[in-house]
Amino acid sequence: MKYIGIDISKASFVAAFPTATGYQTSSFCNDVKGIRKFIGKLDVAENHCVMEATGNYGMLLMYLLDKASVKFSLINPKKIKNYARMMMSVTKTDAKDACLIADFGERFKPQPYRLPSEQIMLLKQKKTVLRQLQKQLTATKNLMSSLEPLPLKDKKCLHSLKQTVTFLEKQIKYMRLEMEAVASEVFDRQIKLLTTIKGIGITLATALVISTGGFTYFNNAKQLTRYIGICPTIEQSGSSINKRGHINRNGDENLRSILYVAAWSACSCNKACKEQYQRMRNNGKPGKLALIAVANKLVRQAFAVVKSNEPYIDGFVSKHPDTAS
Repeated sequence: MKYIGIDISKASFVAAFPTATGYQTSSFCNDVKGIRKFIGKLDVAENHCVMEATGNYGMLLMYLLDKASVKFSLINPKKIKNYARMMMSVTKTDAKDACLIADFGERFKPQPYRLPSEQIMLLKQKKTVLRQLQKQLTATKNLMSSLEPLPLKDKKCLHSLKQTVTFLEKQIKYMRLEMEAVASEVFDRQIKLLTTIKGIGITLATALVISTGGFTYFNNAKQLTRYIGICPTIEQSGSSINKRGHINRNGDENLRSILYVAAWSACSCNKACKEQYQRMRNNGKPGKLALIAVANKLVRQAFAVVKSNEPYIDGFVSKHPDTAS
């Protein structure tokens, strides 16, 4: 298998092809025509493309590679950055980065990336738009509040801001209903199972389904908590390094925030979560740490009900610790 490194930007991408003496780089336009030209140079059976996760810039390339049955891997940019440090690289250009990514693929042979379904891709777009609309609404309301102390208020400015708030609230409601409708239609079984868990509503259930592809991307709950970024980290070495543990925060920030808010509700209505929160608080643990542990438990409960295809029973104790509710 020959690994081809790809460095992607908005308008173009550079590909590094392996040769007998190193790598040969070529630049292509990041559009349908340019990508098809690139794919025409590939051997489906022999080539494996490797690229950094660059948000929307790489989606068209991945989509067309998938349609052409070309294997490709998506790498966390932090891994490439740390790999460049390990290799003591002192030059950073698009061509050098592509060669570095190709070398990373050759050394570590990453697993092929599974492209999300079209429904998940559309749901992610709705989720992103909804999050931005909510940020705009918060910013507009804050601006209105900042005008309140002024002795003289411009009525036209206030009227414009009020209209904007009304418009944003309508768009948020519309987008939320759209997202929930699509999620319920495509992932009806998972949504119904998840909402049987006390503390998980339709918003969190939808977010979990979107982020996990309907719980098809992970084999166990530990993988899911690591992806979200709520699993603990440990830094210990000899007697000189013994840092206090914390969550890794490498995953989906928005989903992590929704989970944290849901943990507050779960502490009062979910028996297992309530017991864990009280036990940790009684042991002197900070409230925030206990809430993160509750969020972690909610994820394990969610994974368990979807994989077992059984609704949640409050107070149920599993015989299998790895998927305990």
